[in-house]
Amino acid sequence: MDHFQEKNRETKGLFFPLDGINMKGKMAKASKKLKRPLPDELGALETPQRANGEELAPYDPLRRYLHEISSIPILSEEEERKLAIRYREHGDREAAFKMVVSNLRLVVKIALEYHHYWTTNLLDLIQEGNVGLMQAVKRFDPYRGVRFTTYASFWIRAYILKFIMDNWRLVRIGTTQAQRKLFFDLKKEKERLEKMGFDPVPKLVAENLSVKEDEVISMDQRMETAEISLDTQVGEDSKETYGDLLPAGTTPLDEHLGEMELKELLAQKLEKFRLSLKEREREIFEKRMMADKPLTLREMGQKYNISPERVRQIEGEILQKAREFLRQEIPDFDAYKGALLPPSD
Repeated sequence: MDHFQEKNRETKGLFFPLDGINMKGKMAKASKKLKRPLPDELGALETPQRANGEELAPYDPLRRYLHEISSIPILSEEEERKLAIRYREHGDREAAFKMVVSNLRLVVKIALEYHHYWTTNLLDLIQEGNVGLMQAVKRFDPYRGVRFTTYASFWIRAYILKFIMDNWRLVRIGTTQAQRKLFFDLKKEKERLEKMGFDPVPKLVAENLSVKEDEVISMDQRMETAEISLDTQVGEDSKETYGDLLPAGTTPLDEHLGEMELKELLAQKLEKFRLSLKEREREIFEKRMMADKPLTLREMGQKYNISPERVRQIEGEILQKAREFLRQEIPDFDAYKGALLPPSD
């Protein structure tokens, strides 16, 4: 019996069916069922022992976790797809379990990208990323031609980012608009000033960001909190370091959050716009312009007894209305309208 089957036996009923998971509980209930520790039960790890029963020095929880997941094989693209089909078509719990555990290292890699922004405990980010990974398994469509790891990365990042933003307030770094602005803009503004030949002293930074000088000083101190050393070995028996786990390229947190917030804002405003349309325009908007599998121009025209060309013209009119609507609803719409809507003909 392979490694996954053995793990699946030990954790019977732990994660699946995914539809029954209470994501807000972050698998707290599931931890009570464990016979051996898994990623989210790091606080209750037993002390390792030698074969003769002699107690060893306990692992650091993070190293222990990384050591545990390092032996889990990574799936090939074809294996990944077959498992995803088994889960989607047949609700195969073992297939879903394999997809989760084989991607736990992906969660660690992504969590490390954001550790600069959450220096309290990297395991917090890993736990949230694991929940995002489970959501990805639940929602993944293997027939869309996208690799699961690509799709899962979005969900993992989304949960990690939400956790960071929700919890910065607990450490008094996101309670005001000025603090949130500083959190994302401070480093960028200092680099900009240095390139221009200015010394990025707190007073100058504060003036440029329209915040108080003492807030800049305070945020500077908080953001300089010591981070995990990327040269530290993952485990005593491993030559791999935390730095080896980092992906080849990373995207700044502010860019991710900016993109996510923009998409969320756009979705809200487009729903409001949709409700403002007349019946025929609304249906063309829904079934042609916003649908994952849009009707053809001919199909849409047949429904309303109009030509395909007329459907195309109506689409253009709707698009123009949408631009005008969003320009009124979204501040600085013209600055990033290219990311929101297709260009005009």
